Amino acid sequence: MKSFIGLGSNLGEREEMIRLALDDLVRLPETTLLRASSLYDTVPVGEVEQPNFLNAVAQIDTALTARQLLWNLLLIEKRLGRLRHPRWGPRTIDLDLLLYGSQVIEEPDLRVPHPEITRRSFVLVPLVELDPLLVHPVSGETMVSHLSRLGARPPVKRGTRLWN
Repeated sequence: MKSFIGLGSNLGEREEMIRLALDDLVRLPETTLLRASSLYDTVPVGEVEQPNFLNAVAQIDTALTARQLLWNLLLIEKRLGRLRHPRWGPRTIDLDLLLYGSQVIEEPDLRVPHPEITRRSFVLVPLVELDPLLVHPVSGETMVSHLSRLGARPPVKRGTRLWN
């Protein structure tokens, strides 16, 4: 299943944390990392004052179910030192299951597509970089359309390439 994972870090060596998370994605069973976007420096969203994030999006192909994939993402976060308090606070790594094919999943602890995807320029910009014609499974609109309405708020500054 073609899936997209959002990656973010704003504690420690941010780029190194994202690279370590990508290394862990590569090692997931029945999963292939297809591509990763550039890194983007972004202003944090939320109420807690904190350092800027580095964000990226990875495209994978996986035979794992959405729930198995989410479980593995949470394990990677834990291994890389992610703490979950305060909410929207600083973190070593943040991995979000953004899209799982064109599936729509509405469960208490698993919502796909990610409910904030169309409101976050730091997700839309790297998604559009990877696949400009990618369609949101609920709205039926391309991510480019969502991004054009949103604009880059908060600002998203492109950094280095992660993957070729």
